[in-house]
Amino acid sequence: MKKNTTKKSQNKTTKPQGVKIKTAERTQNAHSWSASIYFYWFIILFFIAATFYILGRSHVVNTQKATGFVPQNISEETLLRASDYLTKGKANVLAGNLEDGIIDLSAAIEANNDMIDAYVLRGEAYMGLGDITSAMQDFNHAIELDPRNSFAYYERALAQTRIENYEAALNDINNALAAYVSSPVDSLQLRDLYAKRGQLNLWLKNWEGAIADYKNSLARPEGTVTPNVYAERAEAYTALGNYAEAAEDYTSAIRVITEQIQGATTPEKREELSSRAMTYLENSAALKIKLGDIDGARNDLNAALAIASALGDSDSMGRLEHLLEGLN
Repeated sequence: MKKNTTKKSQNKTTKPQGVKIKTAERTQNAHSWSASIYFYWFIILFFIAATFYILGRSHVVNTQKATGFVPQNISEETLLRASDYLTKGKANVLAGNLEDGIIDLSAAIEANNDMIDAYVLRGEAYMGLGDITSAMQDFNHAIELDPRNSFAYYERALAQTRIENYEAALNDINNALAAYVSSPVDSLQLRDLYAKRGQLNLWLKNWEGAIADYKNSLARPEGTVTPNVYAERAEAYTALGNYAEAAEDYTSAIRVITEQIQGATTPEKREELSSRAMTYLENSAALKIKLGDIDGARNDLNAALAIASALGDSDSMGRLEHLLEGLN
């Protein structure tokens, strides 16, 4: 009996050891399975992250190709230094210190050669000094960096106008208008863009296009109306034989000048405005003669003569007196 008991005991001892071995095997398999799952999900997440990274980089590259602007990876300290030079340069340009402005803006560009505003402002300064070649180079570079910069197109149009390249200037104004619609800027107004395009169409003898642009300019609520817009539209009307509309526009131009004279702060500015009003009155008188309005023409010539007398302009006085004698 003792021997049987020993065997039973041995049997009891061996059974739990088998269970322990199987349990260990299951635990090891479980750990192995868990590790496989973690590794599997790690691979999935890695590929997801890589996919988003590639798509993101592709979007950035496509955006850079579309705009032509590739941002530069520069330090915050460098950006601040470039910004300080830009602020100082802008102040100098606005104050008329163009050469100092160019020095400051060049320093800003040296610190950050992707600073578009610095190129545009330096181009303005160069243009103010009569260096159209350097101005054009800066405007070209600004547009290369940002093909949707309406102000750069507008400034380049002014430079093109200075060298009488009117077709190219008109193309730049069209690009400026298109860019402004998608991305307006505070430094530019639609009134000015339409007025400039009207002027270019006038010089290119596109009379109807000029009149349409001047109408659009005058219809804009923002900004200040200049007498030039009325006077230049009067030229377009005159070219088309619309003398009544032209005479009305000269009258409107004279009204605006009268308001400007009241706000003029220097004698030189008042004299310059008065001289322009005298010219517009004489033009208006010529149109009224064509229309058979002799009394209206006489009134305009008398008003022009009074201005010439106040200015001490003897040549204009003699010419106007001769015209009045012809009417009498």
